[in-house]
Amino acid sequence: MKPAVVILSKSALPVARKVAAAVDGEIHGARARAEGVAVPFESASAHIAALFKAGRPIVGLMASGALIRLLAPHLSDKHAEPPVLAVSEDGQSVVPLLGGHHGANALAQTIAEALGAHAAITTAGDLRFGVALDAPPEGYVLLNPQAAKPVMADLVAGETARLKGSAAWIEQSGIPLDENGPVTLTVTDQVQQPGDKELVYAPGTLCLGMGCERGTEPEEAVALAASALREAGLAPQAVAGVFSIDLKADEAAIHAVADHFGVPALFFDAAMLEAEAGRLENPSDVVFAEVGCHGVAEGAALAAAGQSGQLVVAKRKSRRATCAVARATEPVEVSSTGRARGTLFIVGIGPGSEAWRSPEVTDLVARSTDLVGYSLYLDLLGALAEGKARHDFDLGKEEARVRHAMELAGEGRTVCLVCSGDAGIYAMATLAFELLDKGGADGDAPGLSDAARRINIAVSPGISALQAAAARAGAPLGHDFCTISLSDLLTPWPDIQRRVKAASEGDFVIAFYNPVSKRRRTQLAHARDVLLEHRPPDTPVILATNLGREGETVRIVPLGELRVDDVDMLTVVIVGSSQSRTVKTGDGRTWVYTPRGYAAKEGSVMGDKEAAE
Repeated sequence: MKPAVVILSKSALPVARKVAAAVDGEIHGARARAEGVAVPFESASAHIAALFKAGRPIVGLMASGALIRLLAPHLSDKHAEPPVLAVSEDGQSVVPLLGGHHGANALAQTIAEALGAHAAITTAGDLRFGVALDAPPEGYVLLNPQAAKPVMADLVAGETARLKGSAAWIEQSGIPLDENGPVTLTVTDQVQQPGDKELVYAPGTLCLGMGCERGTEPEEAVALAASALREAGLAPQAVAGVFSIDLKADEAAIHAVADHFGVPALFFDAAMLEAEAGRLENPSDVVFAEVGCHGVAEGAALAAAGQSGQLVVAKRKSRRATCAVARATEPVEVSSTGRARGTLFIVGIGPGSEAWRSPEVTDLVARSTDLVGYSLYLDLLGALAEGKARHDFDLGKEEARVRHAMELAGEGRTVCLVCSGDAGIYAMATLAFELLDKGGADGDAPGLSDAARRINIAVSPGISALQAAAARAGAPLGHDFCTISLSDLLTPWPDIQRRVKAASEGDFVIAFYNPVSKRRRTQLAHARDVLLEHRPPDTPVILATNLGREGETVRIVPLGELRVDDVDMLTVVIVGSSQSRTVKTGDGRTWVYTPRGYAAKEGSVMGDKEAAE
């Protein structure tokens, strides 16, 4: 997770930016006193507690005592707590408070180097030996962490250690090594039961290659992989990743195996796997004819292990899956090995105001490497867009925009397609699925690449213009309603006319999107005239413009007085039903509501049930 760099005042922002850049963090700030941050919050205590409970690393630019008091009620299990650090506002002191051996000490050193500050690390092992044995570097897993504390105590007291295996981070540390030392530090990818005064580390040197038929049950693939490791005496914790051919990037069984071992799933194209053909123990012409390489499981394992790697478990088969294991000479850097399945987040940012942007959308944008969208929408993200690759598009380039986002994700990136309002309401989510279904909205458009078709897609909702307008005006959507776009660019005008007539006859509250444009001035007038045939001229109409942004206006006019010239392209029009009403409050404001009949049912079974809900 990205560290949250938390500030309480604008004066801390310069140092916070340096810290965030050093640790790839995200700046969170008090809304009332720190403008322009990626994630604003109202209550520091509630926000910091939520970050802590979510396991998010926290770097607080505040007094260490204040941070301790805020988190004190939430401390319980030190083995599960995330890193928490306090940094002085002048950037001179960096203090790891919690999770020292879960990354806080390392973060402190990184931040101190970036700021030219002092890292106040107080854990004995770090100070004495320069390493923390209970927090090995990336690529290693300590298999018996419960033994780390007494072993560290013995070493601090003067005992020496015997190293079985090899690990540069131990050899280059200040730990006193002796072939006859009473403490044993073992580095192995084999299953091993720790002895007395022994710590066992599994290096991420095992590359698990997988292949399977389309639609293989995940349980079958997991069982095959687990049995292959078990029968070879290999430690599951030493698996660096699960590797396969890119044709399987969207195969649930492959990802299930990766999830089982808690490692990434990574993929190679057929050419890279075929380059390993000379090292395969079980090459297959049948496989070559099918996918373009002579072996998937063995080839993927060897490709991940590198030229110096060796096959330690040749291809094993179940009914519909295959697996193999190769051993690399050093822990595998999975970030530069193979390609991950790309991810496309399709998000709605509401009207654009950060106050109306959901926490989930904020999180997905923060997790993305690339942002794609209409330039205005990307600008509205403010500081949240900093440090990400932007791909700006003009209005009218919707298909190009979505296609570009999907192809970027097909390259293994994490891409966020940014929409205003809600991504699934007159926005880009539907076009993404149409491209998957048909290849292109335009029959002459080229189809998506195979890689783009295999991406992971997640859609996150936002506040639509319909919801925003209704909230500003009161409660016009209290009963049945519908939405109709008056744009005939994508929908034939006769179809729109039929829907307006049906909604009018059905007495729905109607929200009109795209009511006018520079060239379209007659559709809204037509809709008004049809509506007047079915509801009274004093029916309230809400005209909402620039919702949630500068220049916001909300007007309420009678249906009989609705003028097309009062509406522009940024206006949402909500027309009440025959039952919609207006009410004035003491401050002179007029509100619109559409009763559902609660008052008439007060005390009834239905009324009581819905009130409880």
